[in-house]
This record gives sequence, C-alpha cells and structure tokens, in this order.
Amino acid sequence: MGSDSMAEAGTGALYRRFVGPLLSRDDGADAEQLSQVSLQLLAQASLRRHWPLLNTTLAGLGAELQRRDLRLEQTLFGCRFHNPVGLAAGFDKNAVAAGLWHLFGFGFAELGTVTWHAQPGNPRPRLFRLAEERAALNRMGFNNQGAQAVRRILERQQLPAAGQRPAVLGINLGKSKVTPLELAPDDYASSLDLLAPLADYAVINVSSPNTPGLRELQDERQLRRLVERLRRLPACPPLLVKIAPDLEDEAIDAIARLAYEEGLAGLIAVNTSLNRLGLEQRRLPQTGRSLAEEAGGLSGAPLRARALEVIRRLRVTAGPGLPLIGVGGIDSAEAAWERISAGASLIQLYTGWIYEGPELVPAILEGLSAQLDRHGFRQISEAVGSGAPWR
Repeated sequence: MGSDSMAEAGTGALYRRFVGPLLSRDDGADAEQLSQVSLQLLAQASLRRHWPLLNTTLAGLGAELQRRDLRLEQTLFGCRFHNPVGLAAGFDKNAVAAGLWHLFGFGFAELGTVTWHAQPGNPRPRLFRLAEERAALNRMGFNNQGAQAVRRILERQQLPAAGQRPAVLGINLGKSKVTPLELAPDDYASSLDLLAPLADYAVINVSSPNTPGLRELQDERQLRRLVERLRRLPACPPLLVKIAPDLEDEAIDAIARLAYEEGLAGLIAVNTSLNRLGLEQRRLPQTGRSLAEEAGGLSGAPLRARALEVIRRLRVTAGPGLPLIGVGGIDSAEAAWERISAGASLIQLYTGWIYEGPELVPAILEGLSAQLDRHGFRQISEAVGSGAPWR
C-alpha cells in the first residue's frame, strides 16, 4: 500500500484492520514479537526521518495524530511540555525511535528502562496479553542493550539538544541484575552520568517487580541514599522516582516526604502490580497456569482504580507543589481527565495505547480540551488536583 493510500485510510483505521485482530485474542500473535517488529520499523524510520519521501509520510502521520492547544502546555521541572500525554517507559527500551514519538501526538516520551550492564532479561515467554480485560502481564526483566549502547543509539539519531525537541524525552534508569543492592547507587550513577546530556529528565525506577530485590530500594533509607548519590553528579538532570502500586499507605507517604526533602522533580505513579486485582484464577493459554501462579507485573485496565488511589494519596501527602505523573490503566480521555483531576500534571500510556491504537492520543487531547471548555479552565494546570468531574 502506497503512502497516499495509507494517508487516505488513516493510521487508526489501518491499525484496527491489521493489528486489532492480532490483539483480540490471548493466544494470537506473540506479544513480544509484535512489539519488536513494530520497533524495528520505527527505528529505521527514526534514523532516516529526514529522507524526503519518508519525511513526507511522517509529516502526514503528524498531521493526522498531533493536536495543538496552547491551553494544554505546561512547564514542569524546567521542561516545556506541549501537552500532558506521554509514552510510558518499557516500550522503547533502547531509545531506537526517540526521534518519532512527537509524531504520534505525544508531548513527551520516557525511554528505557536502561541499565548500566546490557542484559537479556528473563526467559521467554515473558509478555502475555489478557485481551478481554485489556490488560497485560509482563516479566521482561529490564532487557536492554545497556547505557553505553543506548547513548550511541541516541547520538546516531542526531536529535535536537535537550530543551529544543518537539517532545520532551526522559530516560528511565534501573539497576543491573548482576549488581548487588548495596552497590545500586553507583550502578544507577554510572548510567545517569553517561546519559544525562541526552535527557530532559531522568527517572529512578525502583519499582519493577521483575528484578529480584529491586523494590527494596523503595525503602526510605535506601532510596534516600540512592537519590543523594545521583544528585552529586555534576550535570544531574531533573530527577523523578517511579513507585509501585503495591506499597502500603505509610510507605507512599514516606516517599512523598522524601521527594519534598530531597528536592526531587516529581513522582511517577504507578508501575505494574504484583496484585492480581481479582484476576487470580485467570489462566494464560500459553502456560496453562493461573495468574496467581505466574510471576510478573499486571498492567492495563485492571490497574486503573489502584493507580488513581495512589495519585490521590500522593497529592494530599506531597502537597500541590510536587509534579506527579499518572500511569496505569489509562485508555480513554475520561481516564486521563480523572487522573489529572486527582492531581497528576502529566499522564502516560502504554498498555491502553497498544489496545486502542494510535488514535488514542488525539482522542485524549481532544477530550481534555473539551473538559477545559466545559469547566471554564483557562489552562490544564488549573484542572490538576481540582477534583473536577468528567462532563
């Protein structure tokens, strides 16, 4: 199909026609393989995005999916966000498509998770669709090419300098599996020191359930030690921490206090969940085992209620000044507004974006603009934490 035919059909229509059927069954096309094929195509496009014919096609993509409303712009922790909708970490693990994410309508994209040491991740199969529930189970295990390779990948794409890009780019950092917990601060610091010049902001990921012991770094003492080590780097970008949905309220409050005391740029809530959220007996056809028996983190629609609870708690505990990024179960404009109204300045998509397709981002942006009109807000920042209902 030529580029003109593609433009006429529309990216969303093509996605529904060709990809939709693959996502409608748990045992359809292998979930990880489908993601890899998509990323390989995007990687080549990002490297060659200035070629005339490809540039024209990509411009058409941007014209279809981007929405510009000055009321949706915000400046947070020194970064100018054209809109509050971002791509969550975990999709573009090696930053191969960093030059393209704005064309899908995103105001920002979080690349990674990147570790200092390259690592293959956990054995396959490790990514499973739960089609009926619009959810996924993953136990990827921070598979990535390592910080040094990711820096080379980013440099090859010849991106504009940090602060001058069409979409803000964050880099999500994790602990290498081979690194013992007591050496975690130096492991994270090695990655950040190398990648900081290429990042608008950086995220300390201490909440993935798929690296043994990692979530222990959410302990207040351990996390403070880690943050203080990274803050000592000479060119440390704005630092955020990503937390798990499975923390007790007291632990959430402790992290909020730490964020204030250490001057963190913000918090991201939430990562995937070890809680099966009522799906304990749901069986995976690939393994024949129930979710209660399977390792990994749950994402998607079942996580929506808990992710909202955590944002609400953080907003109360952290006060209005600390930027929060809401992620988990956002698959509609209403879910996005709900998270912003509860206190998130920005939101991120992953599982919902896979199921709903590329039309989800413009649909959310249009929905947010409509809500501003209906509530009489002049800027999206006025809606943050307002408790304003969906109308």
